[in-house]
Amino acid sequence: MNAATQSHPPKDPTRLQILERAASLFCTKGYGGTSMAEIAGACGITKAAIYHHFESKEALLADIMDYGMTIFEDQVLSQVAHIADPVQRLRETMRRNVLLCTRGWSREITVILHETTTLSDNSGAGINERKKKYVQFLESSIREAVSAGMFRRVDATIAAFSFLGTVLWIYKWFRTDGRLTDEQVADGMIDIFFNGLLAK
Repeated sequence: MNAATQSHPPKDPTRLQILERAASLFCTKGYGGTSMAEIAGACGITKAAIYHHFESKEALLADIMDYGMTIFEDQVLSQVAHIADPVQRLRETMRRNVLLCTRGWSREITVILHETTTLSDNSGAGINERKKKYVQFLESSIREAVSAGMFRRVDATIAAFSFLGTVLWIYKWFRTDGRLTDEQVADGMIDIFFNGLLAK
């Protein structure tokens, strides 16, 4: 299970601001519905200043996705790779992924990862490869739990994508001012996913 990151968050504060403000706008208005002029206005800079950092709108989207994957790898995968128990590893992965989706700008970064198909083949290939590694990490952990008799025999691919569907859709319905905190939601999702709904 190699959870090493592929790159690091940008140190240039202007570049970082552009990534985060653009991600927020893409999240709200969609990639196609957001202009470079709007991004510049949100950042309080000129369009020329944006093009100084990013050669095109697609390059900006690609860098947002790269940044988002790095955040994910730093805050989720690298934090759980050392856990020996595969079930505990998966539970902690779900908790960290849920909280990454619900807290601050990281939520918008996570949403932007769903725009991968917007990128050209060359730009999107690296992001897709990194996303596949997450699926493979889940599949490997699930197979390990099955082999150890901790899970019943299930198809690891179906289970992995069910896991992802449970976690990644949260941005559509979770509200910070809602009845439940994100910690409560994380606990509830872990309970339902790992323990099921049927009464014992």
